[in-house]
Parts: sequence; C-alpha cells; structure tokens
Amino acid sequence: MSSQYIRWFEELGTQDVGSVGGKNASLGELVRRLKTAGIRVPDGFATTVKAYRRFLAHNGIAPQIEERLQALAIGEASLETTGKSIRDLFLRSEFPDDISAAIREAYRELCGRYAMADLDLDVAVRSSATAEDLPGASFAGQQESFLNVVGEDALIESCRRCFASLFTDRAITYRREMGFEDMKVGLSVGVQRMVHADRASAGVMFSIDTESGFPNVVMINAAWGLGESVVQGAVIPDQYMVFKPLLGDERLKPVIDKVSGSKETKVVYAEGRAGTATVPTTAVERQAFVLSDEEILQLARWAVSIEQHYRTPMDMEWAKDADTGELFMVQARPETVQSQRLAGSIKSHRLLEEGRRLVTGLSIGEAIATGQACVIASVEDISRFVPASILVAETTSPDWVPVMKQAAAIVTDRGGRTSHAAIVSRELGIPALVGTGDATRVLQDGQELTVSCAEGEKGFVYEGALRFEAKELSFQDLPRPRTQIMMNIADPGAAFRWWQLPCQGIGLARMEFIISNSIKAHPMALLEFDKLTDPDARAQIADLTSGYEDKAAFFVDRLAWGIAKIAASRYPDPVILRTSDFKTNEYANLIGGRQFEPVEENPMLGFRGASRYYSDRYRAGFGLECSAIRRVREEIGLTNLIVMIPFCRTLEEADRVIEAMAENGLVRGERGLEVYVMAEIPSNVLLAEEFARRFDGFSIGSNDLTQLVLGVDRDSQELAHLFDERNPAVKRMIAELIESAHRAGAKVGICGQAPSDYPEFAAWLVELGIDSISLNPDSVLEVLKRVLQQEGLAAVRSGG
Repeated sequence: MSSQYIRWFEELGTQDVGSVGGKNASLGELVRRLKTAGIRVPDGFATTVKAYRRFLAHNGIAPQIEERLQALAIGEASLETTGKSIRDLFLRSEFPDDISAAIREAYRELCGRYAMADLDLDVAVRSSATAEDLPGASFAGQQESFLNVVGEDALIESCRRCFASLFTDRAITYRREMGFEDMKVGLSVGVQRMVHADRASAGVMFSIDTESGFPNVVMINAAWGLGESVVQGAVIPDQYMVFKPLLGDERLKPVIDKVSGSKETKVVYAEGRAGTATVPTTAVERQAFVLSDEEILQLARWAVSIEQHYRTPMDMEWAKDADTGELFMVQARPETVQSQRLAGSIKSHRLLEEGRRLVTGLSIGEAIATGQACVIASVEDISRFVPASILVAETTSPDWVPVMKQAAAIVTDRGGRTSHAAIVSRELGIPALVGTGDATRVLQDGQELTVSCAEGEKGFVYEGALRFEAKELSFQDLPRPRTQIMMNIADPGAAFRWWQLPCQGIGLARMEFIISNSIKAHPMALLEFDKLTDPDARAQIADLTSGYEDKAAFFVDRLAWGIAKIAASRYPDPVILRTSDFKTNEYANLIGGRQFEPVEENPMLGFRGASRYYSDRYRAGFGLECSAIRRVREEIGLTNLIVMIPFCRTLEEADRVIEAMAENGLVRGERGLEVYVMAEIPSNVLLAEEFARRFDGFSIGSNDLTQLVLGVDRDSQELAHLFDERNPAVKRMIAELIESAHRAGAKVGICGQAPSDYPEFAAWLVELGIDSISLNPDSVLEVLKRVLQQEGLAAVRSGG
C-alpha cells in the first residue's frame, strides 16, 4: 500500500529528500539499492511531508506558529517560551482521519510482513526533516526519535510528538544559524521494525577516520543494548578500526585496532514492552568485546559498499538482533565534517611547555585551547556557562549546542568518538576530550586549564594556561623528489594525523611508544606472570589484562594493533619498524620490569638492542615482538612493513638475531620480508659491506653514531656543546657508509634528528646520494623543499 501520505522504504531513494526528508530518503536508498547486495535493512515506511502540511492545515496552526516565531525574531519572546508553546500546539492537535487511517493501515501491513498476527510489532519512530543529512548540514539529533513503540495508538501518538519536535529549542536555533526558514522545512516520520538489539548490541560506524579524515579505514563503535547509548554518548563504547584496501581478500583479517570501552550501562526495553530503560551492564559484558572479528569485518564491508554507492564518506548506524544473531543497518547519512575539508594543508598544534596532567580522555579535534573551567552539572544549569570558557560536563545532548558553540573546548566524563559531544565539537572546529571518566570531579569551576588534543589518540587536560604553537602547513602541488622523503612516527594515532603529507613512507616507527603507552607492562612480566614477586605489579597487570586469560596474548594484540595502524597510514609505501630499543633502566620502569632487568652503570652502552633478542634473559620477549609483526604482515596483510634491528654491534650478533627471527617465523626474503639494520655504531660503518650481506638496508641513527664517534654522552648537559651531528668526523663516517653500502647494493636512509634540525644537513645528504631521509612530521615540508632545490642544483651541475 502506498498513498500521497505513506511511502514504503523500498519505493524511496535519494531523490525523495523533499518528500520524506534526508533520513528516510537514505533508508529507502539502502533498502532499494543495497538490500539486494546482501546488506540487511529492516523494513518500514515513511509519512510524507504532505501529511505534515495537511496536519498543519487541518488544525489551522500554521499562522499561530508563524506568529510565535515572529515574536521570537523581534525579541518579544524567549526561545524557551516560543518552542514550548509551538510544541503544545502540535500536541493538542489531531490527525485528519485519512492520515490516521493510512498510518494504521501501513502499520498493520508491516506487522503482516513479520507475521505479527496480534498487531504488536515493536517499531522505531524517527523524525526526518527535509533539510537534514545533507553534505553541508547535519541536523542529527535536532528532532526526536522514539524506540520500542508498540500498537497503532502508540504509533499515532509518537508521530504527533515527532511533528512537534520540529520545533525543539535546539532545532529552531540550528535552522536559524544554517539559514533555513522554519516554515519551509517539512517533517516526515520514519517507522521501522525494531532490531532486537536490547539483548544484543548496536552502535555507529563511519567510513572515514573521524579525527584525521584518513579515508582508508572504517571506524566502528559498539556497545551492549540499543544504539542510543552510543549516539547520546552515555557510555564509552568499544572502538574497532578496519583497513579498507585489504577487505577484498577473504584470507586476511584487516582489523587494525580494537579498544574495549567501559560500557557501564546499556539501553534495553522497559518492562511491559513500551519504551526503553537504562540499566547497568554485567561485569562480563564490561570486560568482553561486543563484536567478533567476523562481525567487525562484515560491518566494514557493508560500510565500503554503502560509501561506494553514495560516492561520499558515510555516517551509519547498525544493530544486532538477539533472536537471530544477524546484523542490520538501520541508518546511513553523509559524513559532514572531514569530507568537507579542503586538501592541501594541515593545521599543526604543539605545546611549548610541560604541565601537570589532570585528566585523560579520547582526543577530538587535534588542537589545543586554554581557558577557565566551567563545570555544568546538567542541562538545566547551562545558563551558568561563561562564553570562551572550557565546558566540563558528564555528557552532552542537542540541548547543549547553544553553549557548546561558545566554548573554547569541551571535556566530558562519558562518550566515545561518535558521541554527541565528539560530533558537534568536530563540526564547530573546537577541541574536545571525551570519555575522561572523572573530569567533573577532578576539575574545579574557574580553574585555569589547557586542553590538548594534539598529542595523538589520547588527549589531556593540563593545569594552568600553557604556551602553545599553532601553524598551517601547506603542501599543495609539491613535486616528488628523487630522494625518498619519509617520516618518523611513534604514536599510532599521530600516523593518521599526518596521512596527507607528501612523503613516501615511514622511515622509523618506534615500537617503544606502543609498549610504554598501550601495553605498559614488561613482556617478561606478562610471560612469567605467575612468578612475579611484586604484589603491586601483579595487581596492575591483572587490571590491565582484564579479559585475557593469556597475559602474553595481551602484549601481542596491543603491539600488533599499534604497528598495524602505523603501517596502514602509508600503505603501500614502506614502513620501517624498529624492534624494541629500550635501555635496561627504561625496561625496568615498565610494570613488573625490575624483576627482569639488570642494574647497569651505563645503560646507553649496555644490554640493549640486538644483544637482547638472542639472550636467554629476553629471547621469549623478542618472540612476542616477532609474533605481533607476523600478525601484521601475514594475517592483517600489511606487507609494506619492514623490520629494522637496532644497536647491532658485530657480524656474529647480526647472524644470531637473523636466526632468532627465523625461529619465530620471520625469515628474511620470505613473503617479501626485508630486514634493515640501524647504522649507529662505528662497526656498522667500518664493516658496512659485510653487514649488507646480512641486511637489506641501513638506517643511520645520527644521535647514537655521533655519541660513539665523538665519545660524548648524548644525555650529558655538561657536554652538550660538543654534541653535533655536523662534526667533520661524523660526516665522514656517514659519507663512508653511503659509499660502502651502495657498492654492496644496499639502500641507505637516515632517521636521526639532524636532517629535521638542520635543513643544510639534509641538502648535504642529497649531494651524497642518500636513498631516503626520514624526518619529524612537522619538518617534512621544509626539508622537502630544500631537497627539491638541492636536486635541481645537482641536475644543473650534471647537465640534466
């Protein structure tokens, strides 16, 4: 059945926004175009905008609405009074008989489609405005939705309330700011069978990284129960990330990140099968991942299909049915922030001084802001908000938007990357920290703070107003030089931030950052957990590895996901991963580490790098590192990953490390595996041709090489004036290495600090014919221009 007032989803498409609003047109497109491709979408129907207009005319309320809006416009009435009085007009009005009959008949047909003879199918009833979900404007959350609506009478009442919600205070404000005329915007109501996720799970996903705009990943948020808890930011959900370019190979599992959220509550059906209620999750639910890898990959494939169909990055909602175990897509709309940003430049923020960290959360916005804290307990108190201060709240909803727009930054206790606070802060272009857990308890009203979202996936609130630097890096239309320009990366989250930089891979990915920031525990303490003698370390590791019976598996999982994110950020360009290069004092500072590390007078020259990997003291720990690398290359499929061995003193040591790697399934040459060695010891230079027979390439570590050539402790303040990579002795060693390595057919790069600090040093390396220069991200553009200039000079000299 279809009429001028009712349209079934399978009859609708993107061309019907004017008739049924953006949300319902998009649902129709999903059902009509993609359901046949295997994407499951619950059936449903939409009331048309004609039904809304007829409702207004039948009850004669349009002139009264216009009168109230005019009073608001000239300042004779407040927004709160205006919105409430208009909504009351709707709630006192009745549906014309023919529209009411059409809705009831459609509901009965929907019940029949699902064999509900007693006509008590539970449905979701959602508002869909004619101007929403467009690429340039997101009306998400401006109107109301109602879940677990059962029966014809309840459906009619929910439709009436949807009509009224076109005039929530937030919707009126948003339309005015976006330039939409109130009376020209119409409303459609979508009625869709509920997926029984109340006893299963639901969530949100994007076909783009919501923070950096990196286009090659699908980001999925998941929580127990109905999806409202994720959308509203009421919980910290699980977060999964999938690498899109490898999804087509069924042999691979390109899940490159999994983070378990606290998921403390869930939204379920209320007793009596009407409406919803929020209840605590169980301890098992809080510790467990919501989705299996197979489910994550299925959702990601659907996201790619939907994105390809719409030809734009998408924001989607999904749900899992508890009765059948099947996944469903329940909404899809264009992503409205990252997809609208212009390519060719990156904004970079950097703190210029250190401060005391007060709270930690997920960083949104990649920026830094300072201001005074304004702690608001509930939406009823938002009139207390002071413009240009830092808004601190448990969570936010659309009702908070007016004050969010005036905030320097936003900090919330709850919520994930797809929560309301995260989405709105991205649209507003202000930094936000979400899911801190305790910001409203720790931060004090009026306290001077710095909110930093420029340090990777995690952001921090610091005490005081710290100095910071903000600059725009522009790189449009720069040609690619002959010398390979690469980046040094430690934080997996930072890798995505710099994906647009015109470089050709990552010359140094530091494993230590992942271990110290994500794993935090010593690998041997995880392997020999039962032998740990420190009770505090045992308790911390037990808490860290909650949900893991095998503590070592925790290490491999976390390390693999961190490496995979870095490798994915530049795929298929090479990413060179340096195996762990902690010194013994640094290893000892990891949780449980003191029991497994010797005390050395000079750790810089002690038990570090290659010497650890074949030692009985650490061999098993190196095995875990190898397992993580194998997973990234062989299971996830990121074969652009190259392994690099640090601080390899002798040829015999090189042989033993290559043998240890092979014992752990990493055989040089197999599956295209390349193995490099750091050139940071004079023996690496003097025996370069012999080392080249064991390794595929060299990467010059100019810091350690300078230390060992000049005999200067790189950490000594007293000798800092002597430490200089431009010293003639150091430069002669580098020149000799490049010549010897090239003679032996091996590649040579540099990943030390010198080219980042001294552009003229980079130009000298180009003159020597170095193959690659790896730099700190914020130095890439400056050095790239210098390299292009130097290569041009070289071409002129050679007559090229």
